[in-house]
Amino acid sequence: MLQHRGQDAAGIVTGNGLFFREKKDNGLVKDVFHQDDMIALDGFIGMGHVRYPTSGTLNASEAQPFFVNAPYGIYLIHNGNLTNADLLREKVMKKYRRHLRTKSDSEVLLNVFADKIHQQLKDESDINDIDRIFEAVKMTMKDLEGAYSVLCLIDEVGLLAFRDPHGIRPLCMGKRSTSRGNEWAFASENVAFSPIQFEKVRDVIPGEAIIVTHDGTVHQRQCAKGQLNPCIFEYVYLARPDSILDGISVYKTQLRLGQTLAKQIKKANLKIDSIVPVPDSSRPVALEISKELGIKYREGLVKNRYVGRTFIMPGQEIREKSVRRKLNIIGLEFRNRNVLLVDDSIVRGTTMRQIIEMCRQAGAKKIYVASAAPPVIFPNVYGVDMPTRRELVANQLDTEEVQKILGADALFYQKLEDLIWAAREGNPEIETFEDSCFSGNYVTKDITEKYLADLEIRQERIDEEPISLPNI
Repeated sequence: MLQHRGQDAAGIVTGNGLFFREKKDNGLVKDVFHQDDMIALDGFIGMGHVRYPTSGTLNASEAQPFFVNAPYGIYLIHNGNLTNADLLREKVMKKYRRHLRTKSDSEVLLNVFADKIHQQLKDESDINDIDRIFEAVKMTMKDLEGAYSVLCLIDEVGLLAFRDPHGIRPLCMGKRSTSRGNEWAFASENVAFSPIQFEKVRDVIPGEAIIVTHDGTVHQRQCAKGQLNPCIFEYVYLARPDSILDGISVYKTQLRLGQTLAKQIKKANLKIDSIVPVPDSSRPVALEISKELGIKYREGLVKNRYVGRTFIMPGQEIREKSVRRKLNIIGLEFRNRNVLLVDDSIVRGTTMRQIIEMCRQAGAKKIYVASAAPPVIFPNVYGVDMPTRRELVANQLDTEEVQKILGADALFYQKLEDLIWAAREGNPEIETFEDSCFSGNYVTKDITEKYLADLEIRQERIDEEPISLPNI
């Protein structure tokens, strides 16, 4: 149910009270896990992860979960990106004398947390394990910068969940009542709950930690002062439309994005024969534009469901080769017509430029483009893989210039204030969203020009490295 959040690797760990069972590898969930694996993954507690590499490399060794054997024995999975990972890595290796096997910031996070627990265990004061874990989370949060929603399996303790004080990446809690008592689950999106008969209880509060012990008891503590600043890109692209994140329906947000875009398009007074979404995440937006403008909605692009999301594929060359395998044109919907293509966002411009070429080859007279998101002009450093400005088609270009690069006859971008309105309508209590890729305002306040420049240098080195893909 969460495969859309990452397609490079998958991992599961379970615990039966005596031993942990683990399986992880590169590839999709369906390719990594088979019946024999699931039989072997026995136990009463467990967690799974799909990887979308925003830090590190495409290597099976960096698939999560990560493990340290002391103290207790801890497995960790992490959604997000640490912005001070380099400083922490040096501290972990030189001060804590811990060995790191990968370039992943998640492994760094695990070792920082493990060392904080170790410090707590050296304290001879009469406090129980639960209090020690919460104190370790509190100490860890003081060291971390960036975005992190984290789950841990801790031997002899249970399951731990915690979320960064800004609540940038989503994390929610679910419950299932059985004859044996209540069972608990945590996930990035609540859509993971319904297939296993769990119901969402609530979202994890920014700066909060929750421990579910082996007997099913739930312990909660606020480990850092928090203010909710959820990533607004979740509602545009990352999350499924049937998810509700921090009280906001992704689907209804996308409908509202269609309403505001329709107002812009109507003012342009263009002759549009039909509205075609770029599947899948732009469908709600396109449907609402069609409704508001009274122009017919058509499915003119057919998606190959066995090709992954090109936006989150590693490497520009792979993304470009995947576009034509991912989408095919229904020529009848374009021949001699003026068509408005609706996409959720335009980041690198690679996909949209190729789609427009395909539409023209199918005989379209005019191709207009509407983006449900504003121009992406700054890197997202909190867990969305668009780390350098040179990759962003709208960086330092105005709308007309981007339109020419794409080869479109007209281009409409969502206004940032309209995007914020569309999301905030779902939860008026949210004062500020994390919208840095559109505005350049980084909520953690630690992102400098030097940091962004270093990111670009690092990404150039990664791009030069050969990519080995999993055998699927």
